[in-house]
Amino acid sequence: TVLEVLELSSNVLSGQIPFQIGQLGGTLKRLDLSNNTLSGTIPSQIGQLQGASVLLNGNGFDNKTAPLSLCMLHRVGVEAFDLAFDPKFCPIERNALSDFYDSAKGAEWTDRTNWLDGDEYASYCDWTGVTCDDMNHVTKLDLSNNGLSGRLSESIGSLTFIEVLDLSDNDIKGSIPTEIGNLTNITYLRLSYNAFTGAAPESLGELAQLQLLQLQTNRITKIPNITQLDESIYNNSTFVTDCGV
Repeated sequence: TVLEVLELSSNVLSGQIPFQIGQLGGTLKRLDLSNNTLSGTIPSQIGQLQGASVLLNGNGFDNKTAPLSLCMLHRVGVEAFDLAFDPKFCPIERNALSDFYDSAKGAEWTDRTNWLDGDEYASYCDWTGVTCDDMNHVTKLDLSNNGLSGRLSESIGSLTFIEVLDLSDNDIKGSIPTEIGNLTNITYLRLSYNAFTGAAPESLGELAQLQLLQLQTNRITKIPNITQLDESIYNNSTFVTDCGV
């Protein structure tokens, strides 16, 4: 007999969640500790409960972020972690960068210092190539010539404060996601010298702050009309493609 459901919600449980609860990983399907008076930091070992629903809402945990592996449980379960989209516990930009890392085969990058290195609580602002402002919003992501491959995750569109995105000189494949049009603060976008294919998304035309766009040396078949670049202060924006449009 194995424990599959641990339902202790709406009681008066207090103190910290014991880290040993992670030992239930692989068998536990549902952990519900919601609506108690639990406190302290959410232990990283809970992230080992892959495939389980984890419900912790309505407690008094510290303001420290939840462990990254727990925040990413939403990938593998329908209900998964009930605080996954609460930015206090699971910052949207950290979730997005984690998705980006996996999609671009981060384990194979030339330099992946601090990216998903085992510290479940590490600030994403300390990950190599990431620059943040005083509010911990990502304003720059520069991973040019760094061995990226795979594809560009749609989650890139969640970095809505970013001003500079440089992923040039890599081997990223597939299409440029439409969600890149969510980056309304971006001024500098370099995706050149990769292996992108298909039509560039029409949403590029919605980036009103865009001053520099470089897409050359890909296999992009169509470029939208981007009128905001016509009188750009930069004269090296380019839409050159290898295979012709």
